[in-house]
Amino acid sequence: MKHVATIALALGTAAAGFAFDWPQNAIQSDSFYSYFGQRRGETISPSLIFTDSEDIKAADSGKVIAVISEHSAESDLFESTLGNAVIVAHKDNLLTVYANLDRDETGGRDALDRVETGTEFGVCGNSGWQQGMANLEFQVVDAENKAFINPRVLMPRVGKELALSIQDIVAVNRKGAEYPFSLSKRLPAGTYYLYRRRQETAMPYRTTVFVNGAAVETIAYDMLVQNDKALCVIGQKHYPATLLYPDDRHQLLAEIAIPKGRSTISIVATDILGKETSLAYTIEAQ
Repeated sequence: MKHVATIALALGTAAAGFAFDWPQNAIQSDSFYSYFGQRRGETISPSLIFTDSEDIKAADSGKVIAVISEHSAESDLFESTLGNAVIVAHKDNLLTVYANLDRDETGGRDALDRVETGTEFGVCGNSGWQQGMANLEFQVVDAENKAFINPRVLMPRVGKELALSIQDIVAVNRKGAEYPFSLSKRLPAGTYYLYRRRQETAMPYRTTVFVNGAAVETIAYDMLVQNDKALCVIGQKHYPATLLYPDDRHQLLAEIAIPKGRSTISIVATDILGKETSLAYTIEAQ
């Protein structure tokens, strides 16, 4: 796999020019049903799920490499149940996936068909993992590196973002003991996983934790990589869903070492437009 910094640089370059158009008519940035990186069952969602059932169209020109019918077997790369889906290959080894299409709606496309930006694939159905919901499930895949890319990095951004919150911070040690900062600012010195209360819909683009003014970890939600067959976000190391979302309440902020004495822990959550939400705690470690 390419070095992560190289991939991030490539994403930044592509995002500057917005490599992809919207796969549906442009909507407000705060109106998606579910965002890339959210908890989804026992895994991390590689998808951006739209709210409307309107026509679906190609986000860029390319070649159709697969038309998947409901209940067909998927490759290892596409772990979720996509339902009826169209997969298009683009330049730079990127793929776009248009999933949860209506039973009879794939735009009449066949594998090897050439499509242009705006080519229609039909309308949403409820053929995929979202049983009962007729919403487009959209994915961007780096086929060379077997990584899922946050689609929002590559698409125009319209409107405001959902507000981020930093609440119910809890430090969890390696033995699983929890130290909620809302109850006490005293705890033993040592290494901890630091969590915030997970928001049901809103997702940060990145989170950064500082200890005594020094940045100790940034977790980014621009891509998901596979590690030991599990999807992971990237911080100082790869975090699978079991660490990122240990339950339906918590979301990982960082793994930190808290020294003895008084320390200031600062937490910054940043949305994709660069707006920051921050909070700081002064704690005493023994």
